[in-house]
Amino acid sequence: MTPESVINFGQQALYIAMLIGAPLLLTALAVGLIIGMVQAATQINEQTLSFIPKLIAMSLVLVVAGPWMLHTLVQYTQQLIENLPASAR
Repeated sequence: MTPESVINFGQQALYIAMLIGAPLLLTALAVGLIIGMVQAATQINEQTLSFIPKLIAMSLVLVVAGPWMLHTLVQYTQQLIENLPASAR
């Protein structure tokens, strides 16, 4: 296995991790920002108030984007397993 193939596998893994994590992270960011703006406007300074809306929103995104995330991860894993013997030469 050459250093170039190891670096390529690592780059692909980081890219897939970014793709899979992005929907959940962006949802948490958006909901947190909206809740923060509402808290600032109403002057409610409760730190635990944003937890339940974030949990609900992230659960909905996971239900909607979950099949795509699983398909992407399985496809990457299959590609990795298929390409490992070729890169070992």
